[in-house]
Amino acid sequence: MSLETVSTTLSHGGVQGVYRHASSTTGTAMTFAVFVPPHEAGTKLPVLFYLSGLTCTHANVTDKGEYRAACVEHGVILVAPDTSPRGEDVADDPAWDMGQGAGFYVDATEEPWAGHFNMRSYIEDELPAIIAGHFPADMARQGILGHSMGGHGALTIALRNPGRFRSTSAFAPICSPLQCPWGDKALGGYLGSDRASWRPYDACALIKDGARLPDLLVDQGTADSFLHEQLKPELLLQACEQAGIPATIRMQPGYDHSYLFISSFMADHVRWHAERLYA
Repeated sequence: MSLETVSTTLSHGGVQGVYRHASSTTGTAMTFAVFVPPHEAGTKLPVLFYLSGLTCTHANVTDKGEYRAACVEHGVILVAPDTSPRGEDVADDPAWDMGQGAGFYVDATEEPWAGHFNMRSYIEDELPAIIAGHFPADMARQGILGHSMGGHGALTIALRNPGRFRSTSAFAPICSPLQCPWGDKALGGYLGSDRASWRPYDACALIKDGARLPDLLVDQGTADSFLHEQLKPELLLQACEQAGIPATIRMQPGYDHSYLFISSFMADHVRWHAERLYA
């Protein structure tokens, strides 16, 4: 597969790159970022996928995530894809929480979304194949994390693919789209009115249906304006406790939903992942 290099920049001795390719999954051009820390020639490094939240592109975490020093320290590649297909011919919604920038990491079945909005398959299948083919990534050592909508994506992708990810974490994830307004709007729009078809995209429902993770790390700010109506970490904690999943859900006093929150704890998440990716 042809891969266009949009830019490469040296940082902390590693290379921060942005890349573009024609996606067969979305039928559009897709852009993603990859940071490769310095390493010896021929060495393959574990890879950590970071999924962003509503309205974001790859650039939000690349510009504000403050992950590179930690990735260099621990020897981890970080991959940051876009959050949706984009383009003039791609369906959109005037609201910021639906359409372009708000793919919710689902494979849409309803029009006008079904033609392009296949972010589940893009993240689970097409993008990993590209990373394996073009970067020094050890695909036997994968981790995944995300923020908000991307936290929802990270949790559900890891739960649907048992054994694939050695580590899973999230910042302020949407814990149960079946039980919040964002989920009602997005999953109803992308998947239709049959709520049974939403369950593969709800972390709490997946756990209740038997999916498991070896462990889990979540950070959530107590001053997050979306905490009580949209995110509901107490539902995830309850589901994990009932399933016997070791889950560390840290309520961080005074932190909000922004990248100032994420960047405060990003290095700790990279370290946590590295401990499991190098175990």
